[in-house]
Amino acid sequence: MRYLTIKSLKNLYLLFFCVMLVSACAEKKKETVETGKKVAVSHETTKEETEEKIINPEGKTIEERFNTPENYTRIPLQTTDFGTYLRKLPLKPFNSPVKYFDGSEKYNDNVYISVVDMEIGTRDLQQCADAVMRLRGEFLFAQNRLQDIHFNFLSDGKPRYFTKYAKGDHSYKKFRRYMNYIFAYANTASLRKELEIVPNIEDIQVGDVFIQKGNPFGHAVIVVDVAKNPQGEKIFMIAQSYMPAQETQVLTNQQNATLSPWYIAKKGTVRTPEWTFKSTDLRRFKN
Repeated sequence: MRYLTIKSLKNLYLLFFCVMLVSACAEKKKETVETGKKVAVSHETTKEETEEKIINPEGKTIEERFNTPENYTRIPLQTTDFGTYLRKLPLKPFNSPVKYFDGSEKYNDNVYISVVDMEIGTRDLQQCADAVMRLRGEFLFAQNRLQDIHFNFLSDGKPRYFTKYAKGDHSYKKFRRYMNYIFAYANTASLRKELEIVPNIEDIQVGDVFIQKGNPFGHAVIVVDVAKNPQGEKIFMIAQSYMPAQETQVLTNQQNATLSPWYIAKKGTVRTPEWTFKSTDLRRFKN
């Protein structure tokens, strides 16, 4: 009888010890989270919460669908700026696939997060640099700046003006024919020469272009939004078309999933999902 009593006491002591140990661990975990030293599970939750704060699936434009990260605000723009036009680009419903010119779908593989709602025609014409020129042309057409719509041919480096091509027909249908005409005779090499160099990526603006002429192929992506924090540090968002001709898409940031689709504006390498640029590849339209 005495043996059983002692054994029972030992079991009770062991049970009490285990309860205290579990309680201490739980308190330690709570303390760790509260002090900001998050454990792995807490880190993953924070990451998901951050992404939810940035992306608004119901938003219908770039500005509406993508919020700025904490402590960042969008760079102020005038209503007539190219950047304002880009921020207000209409987007297809969230999770829509990118489509090629022939109607087939592009495999995502975490390349893009949204698709610009703009037809691209049924010919293999509107590729990377073409999409940049298309957006610039659409902006100028919408502003009725018809005399400013011009792009250089690769063959001679000379501009072809919409007003001369149109011969008095300034309809949108004629404008689209003009853009296809440009797409056929201009490319990344001609566009790169046409644009002005931006010496410092820290001066990046909405509407700027990262562009490489390549050999034989180059690539171009356009900056569709820019924001900064109180310290003046900037982040940006980019969009592209690609080969074969495909709808313009807002790119993800595979190097920083928590910040995506924003990128940090800093000197060095700019790694996009399908191309790697240098900060010195940044260019700007002249007017």
